[in-house]
Amino acid sequence: MITEQADLKLLRIFLTIVEAGGFAAAQSDLNLSLSTISSYVTALETRLGFTLCKRGRGGFALTAEGQVVFEEAHRLFKSVAQYETKMRALRDKLSGTLTIGLTDNTITDPAARRIEKTIARFMERAPDVTLNVVTYPPNDLLREVVTDNIQIGICSFPKTVLGLRYIPLYGETHRFYCGSDHPLFTQPDDEIDIDEIRRYRLIGRKSWLGRDLKEFAIARPHATVSDMEAEARLILSGAFLGYLPEHYAKQFVDAGRMRMILPDRLTVKVTFQASLDDTKQPDPITNLFLDMLIADFAGDAA
Repeated sequence: MITEQADLKLLRIFLTIVEAGGFAAAQSDLNLSLSTISSYVTALETRLGFTLCKRGRGGFALTAEGQVVFEEAHRLFKSVAQYETKMRALRDKLSGTLTIGLTDNTITDPAARRIEKTIARFMERAPDVTLNVVTYPPNDLLREVVTDNIQIGICSFPKTVLGLRYIPLYGETHRFYCGSDHPLFTQPDDEIDIDEIRRYRLIGRKSWLGRDLKEFAIARPHATVSDMEAEARLILSGAFLGYLPEHYAKQFVDAGRMRMILPDRLTVKVTFQASLDDTKQPDPITNLFLDMLIADFAGDAA
C-alpha cells in the first residue's frame, strides 16, 4: 500500500515517466540520470509487488498493472491538487463582520467621497464580509472605538486616547454662520466685530470642548449640540449663531437661508482621522480596510 511520503515521490516519478513516454524522454523533466530513474521505478515495483512497465530495446510500455497504477496515481495527485487549492482558498478567504463608525453629516463633503471608493474596493476584495456602518457624534464614536464596538472610526476626534492609533485622512473647514432671520444676516461684515457677536446667543459643540467659544471669551454657550443637524437647526431658527462645516452649510447658503460671518477670522480647520485600538492585534479584515483607506486618502490630510 502507498502510504509514505517516499512512496508518493516514487509515484510522481512514475507518473512523469509515463506522461513523457519513457525513461529517456523523462530525463529532462526529472533532471535525473537514466540509471537513477530506473532504480526509482524498480523500488516502486518492489514496494507494490508487481512489474509496472517493460523497458529495453523493444521500447517503453506499461503492463496491465502499470496502466492501473498510472490511472490511479493521476487521480490521486489531481485530488491532492484540488485539496490544496480548496485549503488555500479557505485560508485566504475573508469572512466575518467589520464595523465602521462615521460621524454625522460628512456625505456632502467632496473630500470624504473617497470613503465610498474604499468601501467599493473593499467589498470587491472581500465579498463575504458583512459590513456594518454606524453613525455617531464624535464623543460617542470615540467611546465606541475604545470599547471595541467599532473596529475603525472615522472622525475629527475631540481628543486623543492612550492606546488608540490615529491616522490622518483629510481636512475639513468650518465657518461661522447666522440664519436669514437673525439680525446680523443683513449687516455687512465690516460692521461686525467680536463684541457685536457676543451680544447674541452662541452655540457650543460638545465635541469641541469649548474651543468654539474661545474667540468670544464667554463662560458658557447659550445652547449645546452633539451633531451638525442640531446646530444647523438652531442657526436656521434665527435665534443662535454657530460654526458649521462649510460643505454642509453650503446647501443653506445657496438657498439664502444662511450666511457666513467674518470668514477671514472665524474659520476653524480640523483633521479627520481613522482610529482603531492599537492594543489589540488587528484582524485581516480590519487591516485590509485600513490599508485601502490610507491608500485612497494618501496625501490629503491637512
